[in-house]
Amino acid sequence: MGFFDKIFGGLSKTRSNMVELEELFQGYQPDSEDFYEELEELLVLADVGASTAQRVDYLMRKATWEKRFRKGNEAREGLIEVLSKLLNVGDTALKLDKKPSVILMVGVNGVGKTTTIGKLAHQLKEQGKKVLLVAGDTFRAAAAEQLGIWAERAGADLVRHEEGSDPAAVVYDGICAARARGSDVIIIDTAGRLHNKQNLMNELAKIRRIIDRELPEADVETLMVLDATTGQNGLIQAKQFLETSGLTGIVLTKLDGTAKGGIVFAIANELKLPVKFVGVGEGIDDLIPFEAETFVQALFKR
Repeated sequence: MGFFDKIFGGLSKTRSNMVELEELFQGYQPDSEDFYEELEELLVLADVGASTAQRVDYLMRKATWEKRFRKGNEAREGLIEVLSKLLNVGDTALKLDKKPSVILMVGVNGVGKTTTIGKLAHQLKEQGKKVLLVAGDTFRAAAAEQLGIWAERAGADLVRHEEGSDPAAVVYDGICAARARGSDVIIIDTAGRLHNKQNLMNELAKIRRIIDRELPEADVETLMVLDATTGQNGLIQAKQFLETSGLTGIVLTKLDGTAKGGIVFAIANELKLPVKFVGVGEGIDDLIPFEAETFVQALFKR
């Protein structure tokens, strides 16, 4: 099953919010203020967010004036183009050219971070890469055990310490093990940091210093895992992590379980961060690389 089919199925709940948008285009009048007001309102209901909805409003007005939209289907295609361009804020592909490269996974508890690591490890193994997982979440009970189960499923190596150990020490040992074993990619799990816990943010910064010191030339991807069902609350979390963690991208999980898929546009507009993967199910193959134009086409498919 390709990206379009998976994302089309995963967006079923979000797409239900788009029915009224389709009706809006049926009564389209290019000079109608009511059209733009209702467009903004419907975008906000899809959890695009107020500021992003205003941005889309502006871009639609601009496109209407420049391209002289006169019919509803022209305006509809114009909106698809506007939303697709809005998502193009960076490379959605992982940069893992150096050996070993590092993927540092961050995010609050309950977003599916450990599961995402397992699925990502599986993908990289399928690409022929030797993957090593590092159990850097030493605070949550059974976190290392859970990661170990995923390591076994994905065919990846694992480095872990006892619960309560210093996470930075686990990361250091993981880097040493990766060098010794010739690993291509190190994926580091971290504690489910609450964005208002400064000590946990400091711990994350300490881990990053270890990576920079031991692997100064490595490609490092810092991915934040967000639960799509949290909508705008997830955006608030991401802003906090962006300030302290140097994020390179977002992984959006549980997209199939929410009508708030519009959060993708808010992430791009407000954070200027690319969504690199989306989760659309529980299966090991249900974490899929993100494609902006295909995402928007699936959202508007009749």
